[in-house]
Amino acid sequence: MALQVKIEGNKIFVPLKDKWLNASPEEKVRQEYICRLVNHYGYSLEQMKQEVTVAEGNQRGTGRASADIVVWKAKEEVEKKAPVIVVECKADNITIRPEDYFQGSHYARYINAPFFVTTNLKETRIFKVNLDYPKDIGEEILDIPDANTALIEKKVKDLLTQTKAFTREEFSRLLFKCHNIIRNNDKLSPEAAFDEISKILFMKITYERKPDEENIFTLNQFKKQEANYEKNDRLVNIKLHGPQADIPYMDYWFELTKVEFKDDALFDSNEKIKIKAASFEAIVKELQIYNLSTTSDDVKGIAFEQFLGKTFRGELGQFFTPRTIVDYMVDILDPEESEIICDPCCGSGGFLIKTFEYVRSRIEHAVHDEKEKLKQEYYNEKYFTLGEKEKEKVDNFINELFNRLNSELDINNEKSRIYILSHECIFGTDANPRMARTAKMNMIMHGDGHGGVHHHDGLLNVNGIFDNRFDVILTNPPFGARVEKSLKITEQDKFTDGEKIKQYTKRFGDEYIDAMKQIENNINKSVISLYEMGEMSGLTEVLFIERCLNLLRPGGRMGIVLPEGVLNNPKLQKIRDFVESKAKIINITSIPQDVFIASGATVKPSLLFFKKFTEEENLKYNKIKDKATKTATNKNKSALEEIEEKLKVRNLSKEEKKAFKDKKNQLLQQIEDEIKAQIKKEFDYEIPIVEVKKAGITTTGAPCENELLPVAKEYKEYRLKNNLWKNKKIIGRYELKNKVYVRMLDMIEDNKVTKAGEPEVFYSKNANRNSK
Repeated sequence: MALQVKIEGNKIFVPLKDKWLNASPEEKVRQEYICRLVNHYGYSLEQMKQEVTVAEGNQRGTGRASADIVVWKAKEEVEKKAPVIVVECKADNITIRPEDYFQGSHYARYINAPFFVTTNLKETRIFKVNLDYPKDIGEEILDIPDANTALIEKKVKDLLTQTKAFTREEFSRLLFKCHNIIRNNDKLSPEAAFDEISKILFMKITYERKPDEENIFTLNQFKKQEANYEKNDRLVNIKLHGPQADIPYMDYWFELTKVEFKDDALFDSNEKIKIKAASFEAIVKELQIYNLSTTSDDVKGIAFEQFLGKTFRGELGQFFTPRTIVDYMVDILDPEESEIICDPCCGSGGFLIKTFEYVRSRIEHAVHDEKEKLKQEYYNEKYFTLGEKEKEKVDNFINELFNRLNSELDINNEKSRIYILSHECIFGTDANPRMARTAKMNMIMHGDGHGGVHHHDGLLNVNGIFDNRFDVILTNPPFGARVEKSLKITEQDKFTDGEKIKQYTKRFGDEYIDAMKQIENNINKSVISLYEMGEMSGLTEVLFIERCLNLLRPGGRMGIVLPEGVLNNPKLQKIRDFVESKAKIINITSIPQDVFIASGATVKPSLLFFKKFTEEENLKYNKIKDKATKTATNKNKSALEEIEEKLKVRNLSKEEKKAFKDKKNQLLQQIEDEIKAQIKKEFDYEIPIVEVKKAGITTTGAPCENELLPVAKEYKEYRLKNNLWKNKKIIGRYELKNKVYVRMLDMIEDNKVTKAGEPEVFYSKNANRNSK
């Protein structure tokens, strides 16, 4: 019979101590993992001990360490030989971070345990212990040995070589293999086959999210549960779907998946599984060795991205911007924490994903740096002069601070910096429903940030996407297509989800209500009529230039992929004039045509970067323009009036009238040129122009030399030197507070170290001296 966790009231039974303890979140995790060790890995309780402590003496850099669970190869070896596994448990609201477990990893190293596990049940990470380098927690690997494997030295060594780094390419190849199963068995197009593999991936995630230990995504498990389906699950199924609920088990699980991801709008309510049962079973068999819930975001995210790029090359290649270009554009604009980012033509979500990762990395580094400061500050010479009880108090207190810092990285903590980045700062739209769904899926695979992505016309407002709201725009609009005057705004363009409208109104206030009037007040009018440049051109790239400028707040910046020559084509001179009346051009990077050939594009592209005028710059520009207009008009006033008078003469021949009109037009052009010259003189600034011959990708999509990397580095130095925009100084809440509540050394000297959770007792003594 399987070992189960026993909880009564606020007490939990601890079999390794044979007594009841307080059911703290961490204790629950510990007992759940002990059950997993017994039920899944086959270890006996006699092979384990919990909360094993050891005094490692005064050796600097080690100190006192404690392990939540220690596992030996056999019960006869307990406390007589080196164990095989050391486990560190954290409450399920704590995100796993390797640097947080330096104490446990020190212990694993000290007693020569080859495997070190960190778990909060939602996420389990396994490391090969580095026995030679005390400051390194070790290399992440795939799994720990089961009870039988642990007794065989060769199998243990094999497990220690199966590192996480190996799984990225393997997972990518596996996705292609699954994709081909569908294409070959079900004869679907690449895009339709992708839709089906996506459904199965999210079925797998749903399956893994269930807390029952037996819910493992394997073919045998599916067959076992399908056998029990008619007996046990039919009533549940009927409750979900009504009396006609006699559906295959894979369809049943897809229905549960749709419910699981309902708020993310990944699937239409009528969407069905469109492959044969044999295809489904073959894919489950291929995927069962992977756990998406515990696979790191960089592994599954990059694998999924590689899969996307090759799957959609060709017909849908225009929806993909090569990664080297995405990386460069994000580096140039350097988005900061708390800035709001948008891509109104998001395709598969490349720009949004890179920006999310870019800012998330900054937050993670900030938290990591703060932890390192804490470790250096408290685990010093004074620490090693303390007694064991005082050391334990310091350890507990630092652990509490680390937990608080970790909470800033928890995507499920609504007050965390990562949650705010994911839910408040990332927005996008795409008019193609498959690509909007793909962007959401892609972002989930990369670790979230998908909630602001919508299937919608990028030229129209939707939910959080409206004028004067964004700090950064990054986009690659479709080239060469035209928005015809016949394209009307219709009732279908309205957002009609009443519950969501209430949520967005509460979230954005009057700005949201006003923004939705763009659609509500223009039903049956052409989309192109919403834009000033619509009178000059119906090209999508031209309209999206104006759309992006409108979306930016004053001082916001944007990067956009455009056909080379859009801003210097004589036929589009009015477009450049319009842009330069709204924003500064801060960089033009010409890239080789080869870059986009792999995605099906034939036009040579350029990367253009703008910074929308600040309110002060806008006032300055308009003041200069008004002055220049007045000067040029007055200068040519008499000549213009003379031509007007001559045009009033009744007996002019057609030739004479045409000549005067031509002369008038020449004079008006001269006035316009004089105005521009004066504006350029008084509102002049440098425009960096870069041309690269190699941008990291060939015509076949293969990697090559990337000249964009040194350009991005050089540009950062240039824009900081010239103060092109002011970087915000973002300091996390705990980073700011730590200077107040973590100064403990004076108190340690007086043996007045507080217990964890009560750092405020230090405020009175240290706040003024140490706070910023």
